[in-house]
Amino acid sequence: MGKFEENATNRLFEKNLIPEEQFKEITVHRDLNIFSLHSELKFSLYLSVLLFTSGIGILIYENIDTIGHIAILSLLLIVTTICFYFSFKNTVGFKKQETNFENPLFDYLILTAVLLSCIFIGYLQFQYTAFGTHYGLATLIPTAIGLFCAYYFDNKSILSIAITGLAAYIGLSVSPQSLLNNSFYETTTLSYSAIGLGVILVLWSIYSNKIALKTHFTLIYLTFALHLISFSCINNLFNPYWGIFGFLLLASSYYFYKSSYEVKSVSLFVFTIIYAYVGINIFIFKLIDIANISDFLIPLLYLAPFYFIGSIILFIRLIKKFNKNSNDDTIR
Repeated sequence: MGKFEENATNRLFEKNLIPEEQFKEITVHRDLNIFSLHSELKFSLYLSVLLFTSGIGILIYENIDTIGHIAILSLLLIVTTICFYFSFKNTVGFKKQETNFENPLFDYLILTAVLLSCIFIGYLQFQYTAFGTHYGLATLIPTAIGLFCAYYFDNKSILSIAITGLAAYIGLSVSPQSLLNNSFYETTTLSYSAIGLGVILVLWSIYSNKIALKTHFTLIYLTFALHLISFSCINNLFNPYWGIFGFLLLASSYYFYKSSYEVKSVSLFVFTIIYAYVGINIFIFKLIDIANISDFLIPLLYLAPFYFIGSIILFIRLIKKFNKNSNDDTIR
């Protein structure tokens, strides 16, 4: 990161965008090697929220017979209400552009409130079946609360929780165990739902940018959409109608490739390349299987190491090109 910043400063000076005196001041300041604790403190706060909410869950699990259900629900409701009260009291209100609390601690307070709301509603449904057999409501209500709080308080972490809730509502599970063990691979309709949700997220991000509504949320929507669409398309490449999903994967990869440059996100760029690479390799094996060229398999195996080495070199060159273009765009 330091090298990129140094190069950017040099380009600014070479283009006469900053005077020599300012260039020297920047260089001297950078040579001081001042270390910022901002990111570390934010990570510690985020970790504290996760540990606090996890601790409440463990406390409920281990003492459920001793404490009692009503007492647990009452305690959850009181703590959640307190968190919401101070969050609403200190917020600047809803605005279409990016906003922040005057004190960043309240970002984590509202995150705690939303997580506790999920625990409260889930516990209420599990113990008392408050929503009857409509189990989706136990997921949809916390999701609605999360979407409202994400936009009202301008919180990206809560938005991620809300989108995860939407995925859970349509039947998707995002845990690593579920990806390996559940029926996602066997139930094509589930992957269709994932593609549909991904397309909706993309369309909403486009519409939000058009009306200038929380445009900084675009990366979150695109990241979720990329994983949902790409993973589902790759999954369906092993089905009879694999050609359709191969084309969809190609089209979506191109879109996310272009979008990664627009939002200047290296993570979106890298995952797009990886998904596209996996899809291309599956497509190649499909063609080999259809052509039934078993006599050429041995020569192809000899060429495989060169193919993978070439792929790695190409991947590195693409990353360097992306970083160069992103830095140049930032300077402009």
